[in-house]
Amino acid sequence: MPAPNPRSILVICMRRLGDVLLCTPLIASLRRAYPDARIDALVFKGTEGMLEGNPDLDRCLTMPNGSRKLPFPWRSYDLAISTQANDRPHLIAFLAGRSRAGIVPGLVPRAERWKRWHCRWWHENDAERRHTVEQALKLADALGIARHPDVVPPRGNAPPLIDVADGAYAVLHLAPMFRYKAWTPARWAELVEALWQRGLRVVISGGPAASERALSDELLALLPKDGGALVDVVGKLTLGDLANVIKGAALFVGPDTSITHLAAACGVPVVTLFGPSNPLIWGPWPIGQTIPGESPWRLVAPIQTRGNVTIVQGVKACVPCLVEGCDRHKESRAACLDEMPAARVIAAVDGARP
Repeated sequence: MPAPNPRSILVICMRRLGDVLLCTPLIASLRRAYPDARIDALVFKGTEGMLEGNPDLDRCLTMPNGSRKLPFPWRSYDLAISTQANDRPHLIAFLAGRSRAGIVPGLVPRAERWKRWHCRWWHENDAERRHTVEQALKLADALGIARHPDVVPPRGNAPPLIDVADGAYAVLHLAPMFRYKAWTPARWAELVEALWQRGLRVVISGGPAASERALSDELLALLPKDGGALVDVVGKLTLGDLANVIKGAALFVGPDTSITHLAAACGVPVVTLFGPSNPLIWGPWPIGQTIPGESPWRLVAPIQTRGNVTIVQGVKACVPCLVEGCDRHKESRAACLDEMPAARVIAAVDGARP
C-alpha cells in the first residue's frame, strides 16, 4: 500500500480516446480507496472529452502530443501511475510522483529495466491476451485496493437533442478512426431500413472530422427521403452530450471504436462489428463484469454476447487476422467487414434488444 495514504495522485494515460475511457475503472477504484485525495489525470490534448464530468477526478490535465512541457511542478504528486508500458508515460510518472506505480513490459530487455526499478508497485503488460480494462485493474490489485470494475462514461451538460417521449430510437455510429475497421455505407443503409421497419427512429452520430461527415452523407444519400425518422447529430455533440443521448437509446450499433466503448459504459444494448481487431483486448467492456480474468471475450466467435454487449465478427477463416486490414495499413479495406451481410447484424440486433 502507498504509505500512509496518498494525498495527491496522478493517473497518466497518453493514448487515444478509447484508452482514456478504459482507464476510468482504475480512477474510480482510486477514488473509493482514497476519498480525500486529489486525483488528477494527464492525457493528450484532444482526448480529455472522455473524462468530461467524471465524478472521480479533481482535474484533467492535457499535453499536446510531442510537447515536453509538463503541466505540473517536479514531484508534485504523492503517487503517479503510468497506465502504459511505454517510455514516455513512465518518464512522466518518474518526474511527477514521489512514489510510482505502472504497467511494465513483460519480457524485459536491459533497456527497459528502469521501469521496474522506479515503480514501487507494478504488473507486467500482457497485450496479447489481457483486456485493456483488466490491465488497468491489475494496477489496483498491485496497489492493494478494491476494484471498481465498471467503465465511467463522460457526462455532458446540454439538454438532450432527442425527446425520449417521441418513441424508441437507435444510435448508429458509422465511422471508426481507421478504414480497416469500417462497414460499408450500403449495408448501414440496409440496417437503417430494418430498424425503421421495427418502429425505431435512428440517430446517426459522428465526430467533427470531414471524413466522418462524408461517410454519413454517403449513407444519407442511399436512404429514401420519406423512409422513416432520422436525426443527424454528426459533429454536433461533445462526448458527454453524446453519452446522454446514448443513455436514452433502445440500441447502439457501431464498429470497433471509442464511441462503442462509451455506449457499452452507458448500459444500453450494444452490437459491435469486429473484423481484424482482437476482441480479447478491445471488445467493449460489459456493464457488471466483475469476475477477474484475462478477458470476458473469446478470440474467435461469429457472435458472442456478454452482459449488454454483442460482438459480431466477420466469418472469413482469417478473422481476426490482428493486422491493419487486407493491405496491412490503416486505410486498407478489410474484406471480412466489407463482405459482412446486413442480415447477420440485423439478427444480432434482434437478439440484443430486450
